[in-house]
Amino acid sequence: MLLSFVVPAYNEEAYLGACLESILEQTRGLQHLTEIIVVNNASTDRTREVALSYPGVRLVDESRKGLPFARQAGFLASTGALIANVDSDSRLTPGWVEKVLTTFRIHEANRRSHRPLVALSGPLVYYDLTPRQRRLVSIFYLIAWLIYVTNKYILRVGSMVQGGNFVLSRAGLEAIGGYNTSITFYGEDTDIARRLHAVGKVLFTFDLKMLSSARRLKHEGMLTIAARYAVNYFWTTFLKRPFTREHLDIRESELEQHPQA
Repeated sequence: MLLSFVVPAYNEEAYLGACLESILEQTRGLQHLTEIIVVNNASTDRTREVALSYPGVRLVDESRKGLPFARQAGFLASTGALIANVDSDSRLTPGWVEKVLTTFRIHEANRRSHRPLVALSGPLVYYDLTPRQRRLVSIFYLIAWLIYVTNKYILRVGSMVQGGNFVLSRAGLEAIGGYNTSITFYGEDTDIARRLHAVGKVLFTFDLKMLSSARRLKHEGMLTIAARYAVNYFWTTFLKRPFTREHLDIRESELEQHPQA
């Protein structure tokens, strides 16, 4: 097995189907090289039934609620040399699988002259924002990329991956002992990038985009979320722990209760 998709899902019956269909569309004919694992993370809705309705999709139940717990459970159940972490409210962009496999293949061929590629990531494109809002997100990513380059090449203190759109090598993940399950939500991707930076190359590229829902940005506000992610990025990079310990679970029921958020 080459590429394992791990999709954590807590009460995601409204989004999970579209996510799985986008993965299945790009892995058709590659069943011998890929696998899809949905981690039902203590859901109380029909998430489990939705996952089981797709032939070829494996279901793993993780009763300990929390994103790192779900990612770790999926990793332990997987068999691939590469672990693709895709959130259940996201959808693959055209050519996503091909870009991932090609990038890792090229770096493997050049392994003698380069550090091994242990993580590949790219930005999220929020399909349910206005064009103006998407431009603001692009500015945020540009600033984040500049900080990523500074930290990685000048300060040499870490790197960056985007949660919900990153692929890890099994060897790299095993070398750092897996996911940090003491982190509940914010900072979990930064923690992975920081620790993997010590054992190999972590690459963030704008060529690997992922479509995703902007429900959290809409619910809590774009500026609030931007500030929160920035603070937790720096806190986790330099102090090795997130600043924000709590988070809201934004699901369809919350959006219906706060339609203007």
